Amino acid sequence: MLYSIMITPMVLIVLIFFLKKETKIQTTHLYKYSELSKTMSIFLLTFISLGTFSLFSSLFFFSFILQIQYRKSSPSMDHGPPSYPVIGCLISFNKNRRRLLDWYTDLLSKSPTQTIVVHRLGARRIVVTANPANVEYMLKTNFNNFPKGTPFTDILGDLLGYGIFNVDGELWFTQRKLASHEFSTKSLRELVFKTLEEEVDCRLIPLLEEAAERNEILDLQEILRRFAFETICKVSLGIDPCCLDLHCPVLPLVKAFDIASEISAMRSMAPVFWFWKIKRALNVGSEKKLKEAVRLVHGFVAEIIRNKRRILEEARENKRESSTDLLSRLLQAGHVDEEVTRDMVISFIMAGRDTTSSAMTWLFWLLSKYPNQKQLIVNEVNSVLANINGGSETEKPLDFETLKEMKFVKACLCESMRLYPPVAWDSKHALEDDTFPDGTPIGKGDRVTYFPYGMGRMEELWGTDRFEFKPDRWFDEQPDGKLKTDISPYKFPVFQAGPRVCLGKEMAFIEMSYAVARILRRFEIWPVCEDRPIFVPLLTGHMAGGLKVMVRKSNV
Repeated sequence: MLYSIMITPMVLIVLIFFLKKETKIQTTHLYKYSELSKTMSIFLLTFISLGTFSLFSSLFFFSFILQIQYRKSSPSMDHGPPSYPVIGCLISFNKNRRRLLDWYTDLLSKSPTQTIVVHRLGARRIVVTANPANVEYMLKTNFNNFPKGTPFTDILGDLLGYGIFNVDGELWFTQRKLASHEFSTKSLRELVFKTLEEEVDCRLIPLLEEAAERNEILDLQEILRRFAFETICKVSLGIDPCCLDLHCPVLPLVKAFDIASEISAMRSMAPVFWFWKIKRALNVGSEKKLKEAVRLVHGFVAEIIRNKRRILEEARENKRESSTDLLSRLLQAGHVDEEVTRDMVISFIMAGRDTTSSAMTWLFWLLSKYPNQKQLIVNEVNSVLANINGGSETEKPLDFETLKEMKFVKACLCESMRLYPPVAWDSKHALEDDTFPDGTPIGKGDRVTYFPYGMGRMEELWGTDRFEFKPDRWFDEQPDGKLKTDISPYKFPVFQAGPRVCLGKEMAFIEMSYAVARILRRFEIWPVCEDRPIFVPLLTGHMAGGLKVMVRKSNV
């Protein structure tokens, strides 16, 4: 009781301040003072009459009154969700919390500029755009004014630390320069192909054959995640976690990665932005789980780095050839800061595991709905690998050159990622006041978000057939023609664009194309459930509940 009496005056002062401020921003005309007084009077009388209301009960009632007032007299000028003083769009956000992606997409499609403004409780103003001109402006034209920013790096800081995906400025530039050189080397590409041969031909294919023979149901999403995790661990760390052996328990590291990435992602999606910070300070709930998972991930990777240093030192002393994995290359290049090296490697693992497995999972589901497109992939792979020499037919190896010829495979991957991008949205924060090309004002500190999921569903960008899976849209004419080269990366920003464009883009296409080509030549894959899967946007998008499938050997 005493607490309510003491806190009420402060609450009223704050509410009056925000109400006056918000009404200036959110309406085309200023409320008359009498209207403001009427609203506050209603709140005061109600609060006094109920006396013992708690602070949160009072806030809830006040928000309800404001909702009625604003619904009558405050038309939206920013094409975003309905917003009210203090609570922002909390009401509509909560109402649409299970369909955030489609909700944002609907709002953007109705906006004449494909840009909306979102006001959230406890957070800065958010500008969300599906306009390619705006995307190019923030990712390239005025790149320096749109870093990731402290609010974003705080969200992922516990897990990714000072890794390349979570830093700005000189630290980002230094890591980018070092990683760019390593990703462009021929020896790394050779390591990738060697790893894929081992993983796909010797582990993934036998696993699928066994499932086909036993008529077992597999979670293809989980299998592909294990495959991608093994691949990136071998390429990045030079270790083999043996995840594709389904008879062995999953490594604690894998579970810790899952927990840490999911909780980190949920921080950014919380309706009340600062709530996770309170939980972290108190070390309770999900934040306690995150802390434990991060400790395990960091400790595991740090131990690998120490062992790798020792191995490299022994190889140098004995004049043996060193490993060619990314970690060995970073250490040999003189990257001695163990914490930054650890964070870089964690970033590579996170990106390499979840993005490729997500893209392939959705592609296999789409191909089950469009079997003709699946057959076109098989036909192309067979045609490319056929080697007729002197009347006898042999098979070419599946290498870098043959993969480059598989244009329809790449088109299918692009079309899958257009509809279900591995990263549904990405955010930056404005350093200074700015204005987007479409005229949207940007305030200093505003969060600006480009939205690949929504962009793939904009009629203005992809036409009336935007919801259909049509790989042909990626060709100039027919599937036997050339892939289009004029599709802007700012219209299709699934690998980002500009200075921060994904360094692993080529490696990702190699891995996905290799696995898809090998699997589809050997197997028929059919989901056991006919319902449309739900796309869940965490740090990377995945399929809720996995993709349960039956596997049969192909007759082709």
